[in-house]
Amino acid sequence: MIDRRSPNHGRRPDGVPVDLVVLHYTGMATAEAALARLCDPAARVSAHYLIGEDGETWRLVEEARRAWHAGVASWAGEADVNGRSIGIELANPGHECGYRPFPEAQILALEGLLAGILERRRIDPARVVGHSDVAPLRKQDPGELFPWRRLAARGLAWWPPDPSGTAQPDEGRARAALGRFGYGFVDQPAAFAAVLTAFQRRFRPSLCDGTLDGETMAWIAAIERESV
Repeated sequence: MIDRRSPNHGRRPDGVPVDLVVLHYTGMATAEAALARLCDPAARVSAHYLIGEDGETWRLVEEARRAWHAGVASWAGEADVNGRSIGIELANPGHECGYRPFPEAQILALEGLLAGILERRRIDPARVVGHSDVAPLRKQDPGELFPWRRLAARGLAWWPPDPSGTAQPDEGRARAALGRFGYGFVDQPAAFAAVLTAFQRRFRPSLCDGTLDGETMAWIAAIERESV
């Protein structure tokens, strides 16, 4: 772990637990470029940790402090995501700069970091989410190539039993189930396709088009039955 302190942080709100982890990709060409931006006071962005593609890890902001990584976001009815979360950036060019799979060394480093965070902070694995989960109208990261299922198999995220077959699309039921799971913005008609796309990136990454098809509905039914 390399300490490279960012000036971009603030005080966490009093009485609010640190009970959420938000995973990002940097969307920049290199880890070094991302590191420079996350430590630039003019950028006014930061995260608690940055993990390079080779697994090298930088600690940028102390966990006790509020990093500036989520922006306008919502999860489980809470709008101040930065106030209660730990942000982890993964070096990856992202969808606009050559999105690619996350290397083994990087994911191994993330697994080690996450295991420690969840243990010492007593965070439920179901509270490990992606930036696109909390900000579906604005963000795509960490994207459809991120190995959510693998993290869940190691107790570091949450995954429902795979559904069998498809289900009859039901928009009202889908909105309610996604809202109970944690997604915000589900009651905004113009935002629903973006929320569905974020859900698909995580649970049905083979097609992320924001359409409530039978397969997507089956996955929504699976989280409806099993979500905590």
